[in-house]
Parts: sequence; C-alpha cells; structure tokens
Amino acid sequence: MKRSKVVKMYMPKDQKKKSGSRLVYDTLYYEILCLKLKPGQMLDETSLAERFELSRSPIREALIRLANDNLVVTLANRTTIVAPIELATFPKYVEALDIAQRMNTRLAARFRTNEDIKIIEKRLKEFEQAVARNVHLAMSETNKQFHLAIAYAGRNPYLTDFYSRLLNEGQRMMHLHFEYLERTNEGYLLTDEHQLMLDAIIAQDVEECDRLAHEHTRQYQESFIDFMRENYAADVKLSVGN
Repeated sequence: MKRSKVVKMYMPKDQKKKSGSRLVYDTLYYEILCLKLKPGQMLDETSLAERFELSRSPIREALIRLANDNLVVTLANRTTIVAPIELATFPKYVEALDIAQRMNTRLAARFRTNEDIKIIEKRLKEFEQAVARNVHLAMSETNKQFHLAIAYAGRNPYLTDFYSRLLNEGQRMMHLHFEYLERTNEGYLLTDEHQLMLDAIIAQDVEECDRLAHEHTRQYQESFIDFMRENYAADVKLSVGN
C-alpha cells in the first residue's frame, strides 16, 4: 500500500456546533490522542480560557473529565499536565491487554450472533476506510471500535469494561504505532489480522481466535517498542515507572 507522509488530524464533523466544556473536552481529547499536545505538556487554565474565549469554569470541568479518562494528571502543586506515556510499565499493560483480548475474542467465537457479525464487519470496514484515508487518529479510534464490537459479542460485561479501559488507555500508543508503521514501512496495518479474527469468529473456532488474538497483541508490542526506541525516545516525555 502506498503511504503518504502527510499526517492528518481527525476531528468530528460537528465540532463547530459544540459549546462550553464539551467543546473544550472534545478538542483537547483529540489533541492529546493525536499527540498535538505532548505527554507531560502543561495545560494552563488561564491560557485555555483565553484560547476558547470561555471562563475558567468550563475549562476546569473539561480537565476533570480528561482526568477521569486518564489523559491528564493534576500534580501536587495543582498544575495540570498531559498524562505521560508510561513506557516502563508497558510490559504490564501489554500483559493485561493480551489476556483481555484473548478472552473476549474466545467468548465472541462462542456466543456471537448474526447481528454481532454484521456489526463487527461494519467496524472492520470503517477501520479499513480510515487506513485508506491515512488518518492516524481515525485509525486508532476505529481499531478500538472493532475490538469492542468483538468484546460485546462475547456477552461478558465485566471483561468488556476491563478491555475498554485498556483500549482507551492505550489509544495514544496505538496512534504512535500506526505512525511508526507508516513512516518506516515496517510491518503492516493490522487489516489482514482483523479479517482473520473475524473469519475465526464466524467459524466459531475458539482456539484459532485465541491464537490470532495473542499474535495480534505480540505484533503490536514488538512494533511499538521498536518505534519508541528508534523514533521518539528523545522527543516524547516518558515517565519512569516504579
């Protein structure tokens, strides 16, 4: 696939219609995920109020919502910063992701309905369209929605909720992962793996779903670590884990 070097920014079409804290939240949410706002960057309420031409109250409300999403952190001195990417804890994150991804995909193979298949197919097509448009944030978002559709098909709300939180937490890393694959032409953009996972779910092949889900995580892990070592170690502020 021919890869463009232009990195586009994904934003909702109705962004201009939003107001108040919702506008601030949505704007900062997308800027954080696409790394326009870098990990560790300070978010000053006064400056944000001037930027959005709002009082500090809706700014504060938006920052509280972003904190609940684990996208910003308030320090002891009450300074708010974009949440660092915890590279040192990445192996533990991937370990949890692997378990959640395998379990949800296995359950989907067992319990999926024809309606579930239609939804998963739709999410796969949306991801492939995002890849074709070369919009990294849309790719990470549609990738997340594809995997959540699989989780919903598994009919276990506890595992789905756990998986959803992991996918949300890792969305910035997934964005970086896609950028690495594009810039280096290393690896591939997961579309083939997604189709194989869907085929195994349709066939209700539980063991094949487990194998594919595990391989999916492993490929993501290796590419992301290579990316951080080769491209962003000097540019992105990385938190040192315990």
